[in-house]
Amino acid sequence: MMRYVIVGSGPAGLNAIEAIRELDKDSEILLITAEKYVGYSRPLITYLLGRKVTEEKMYYRTEEFLRDLGVDIKPATRVKKVVPEKKIVVTQDGQEFAYDKLLLAVGGKPFVPKIEGLEGKEGIFTFTTWEDEEKVEKYIKENNIKEAIVLGGGLIGLKTTEALMELGVKVTIVELADRILSVTFDRKASEIIMNALKKVGCDVITNDTIESVKGNDKISSVILKSGKEIPTKLLIIAIGVRPNVDFLKSSGIEINRGIVVNEKMETNVKDIYAAGDCTEFYDLIDGQRKTIAIWPVAVAQGRVAGYNMAGGNVRYPGGIPMNSVELAGIPTISVGHTNVEGEEYEVLTYEDENTYKKMVLKGDRLVGAVLVNDIDRAGIYTGLILQKLDVSSFKDKLLDENFGLVYLPKEFRKKMLEGEVKIWLE
Repeated sequence: MMRYVIVGSGPAGLNAIEAIRELDKDSEILLITAEKYVGYSRPLITYLLGRKVTEEKMYYRTEEFLRDLGVDIKPATRVKKVVPEKKIVVTQDGQEFAYDKLLLAVGGKPFVPKIEGLEGKEGIFTFTTWEDEEKVEKYIKENNIKEAIVLGGGLIGLKTTEALMELGVKVTIVELADRILSVTFDRKASEIIMNALKKVGCDVITNDTIESVKGNDKISSVILKSGKEIPTKLLIIAIGVRPNVDFLKSSGIEINRGIVVNEKMETNVKDIYAAGDCTEFYDLIDGQRKTIAIWPVAVAQGRVAGYNMAGGNVRYPGGIPMNSVELAGIPTISVGHTNVEGEEYEVLTYEDENTYKKMVLKGDRLVGAVLVNDIDRAGIYTGLILQKLDVSSFKDKLLDENFGLVYLPKEFRKKMLEGEVKIWLE
């Protein structure tokens, strides 16, 4: 009988388990995760902090559900190394677990820059897990926090900002780039969100960063590169995440930015697979290897890995960047390549107060879209990008208020109606 070991309880790991069980009802599955909680939705931790969801709503899979699938769970257990020669994983507390097939779905870890005075002070947090949320919530209550600084104006930083403001905490965002959401948004889209945040009392500082942290046991202020000092008792570092791969350096597994996998989610080491935020695979638009740390990619990669581990033969075609989030009451979606430069690109835009649409075309193909405040047709635009459809015959309609499936070729409409899963797995 086969023994599958899954390291990581995020969407990649749990979808791999379900895929394995579709093909193999009986073999042993062991789930090892560094997290205390299993089967919860990480994107909801800011909503939990902001009291928009309850703890019960955090779970998309419960431990009971997994145990009914015959999964043995080892929570709060961190893997220290993988030894392919012996086909074992070794945990930090010295336990060894043998595997026949191993999936690494270990996600990402927060990036913390070098900042003078950062070490050893209370009141400084990253914010990517449920346990982070618990620590921040406890600290806010115990220290009567009324003001905070969030370092990083990307998606994690802005969602954390919203949650803090829901608790009545006044937030100052410090962003090194010249605008918030600079990776996916252009200046106009960023400006809409920044103005909305300012209207609800949030300060936004751009073109600056934190150089040092002051205080004894607890943080008391930060000093910016510009020389400005801002008093604070709470600092959230939300610059971004990196693939969690440091513990694999002596394993022989090929790692570039993330774990290198093929289209079956196999690593270069026999019987070891990887999926989710810790991997790098091909971007469907430009064919470059990248880490695309988003939920749909992790789900699709996890299912592909699980099927193949259990003897199936499915392939993952590649993914594209996409994000969907409501900020300061304004819904936004960005998908594909949205911040590009060069004569080979054509950019179409539409603006009306807080509504903004941007289409990025390369040749006859749509390669990126930004939607702010009007996201109704996001699924259609995403489908056009994934299917690499020739849009030249209707590109002047892309920004129309009534743009919809009726403008698209009959064969494409049929594919859209067949469902997005087939787009990911075909």
